[in-house]
Amino acid sequence: MDLIIPTLSMGLLWSILAIGVYLTFRVLDIADLTVEGSFPLGAATAAKLLSAGSDPLTAIGVAGIAGMLSGVVTGWLTTKLRIPALLAGILTMIALYSVNLRIMGKANLSLLATDTIFTKSAFLSDDRTVVVLIVGLISVLLVSGFCYWFFGTEIGAAIRATGFNPSMIRANGVNTNFTIMLGLLLSNGLVAVSGALVAQSNGFADVGMGVGTIVIGLASVIIGEVLFGTRTFWNCLLSVVLGSIVYRVVIALVLEMGMPPNDLKLFTAILVAIALSLPLLQARFKGRQRKEAP
Repeated sequence: MDLIIPTLSMGLLWSILAIGVYLTFRVLDIADLTVEGSFPLGAATAAKLLSAGSDPLTAIGVAGIAGMLSGVVTGWLTTKLRIPALLAGILTMIALYSVNLRIMGKANLSLLATDTIFTKSAFLSDDRTVVVLIVGLISVLLVSGFCYWFFGTEIGAAIRATGFNPSMIRANGVNTNFTIMLGLLLSNGLVAVSGALVAQSNGFADVGMGVGTIVIGLASVIIGEVLFGTRTFWNCLLSVVLGSIVYRVVIALVLEMGMPPNDLKLFTAILVAIALSLPLLQARFKGRQRKEAP
């Protein structure tokens, strides 16, 4: 239990980032590297406001708005300046490094002596890890419920159609520049909220905490899709959340087995590569079975 509850808690907090990555990677069909800047942006914004005595919910909300603005910048670079989405995300990510330093005033900002969403929710349980688990679960339910509702609306369906077939949706009179920008706005807003929650859970915000977040998000998305399927949109959201938890469990297990923490990024990259190749391997395996069948 000493390992399970903290692992589940972190898996839930990071799953909000994974949902944000899913919105760009699967829904919009864009590999958006802005998340490596918007994640620490959310952490930095929330940490600065909390240090100034702000209410935790307000800090999380402002962090989400800051993340949305970073998504708008990437969307503007992509749609208005015609910069490829991958490069636009890299440009925004690099710019946000300086922005995050400006917000915090230094590379690391401690929250150990500051009231956070978790200290404010201490009435839920005497065990802090249980408090983090409950807050994480509530946050994921709210985010998943909002995404399921929003993408069932007309504008949400237009965003999904933009990623699936942009030519078709443009022929129906939809401004794809707007839907792309809105999708990037929502995605990075969720990523920033995840950053704000993770920073409060860890007790600090650091300018380098966004390194590798895109790989973590992709790992959660791919693992979830492979293990739990993608039959409906709700199933996709649930798969992403469960994929994030499975990823955290795998990381916890390999650390428990003695893997050096310095090798985690390498392990994650290999894990994502394997997960990405699984659909192809499955298709080839099924093809061989059909050929061998009498």
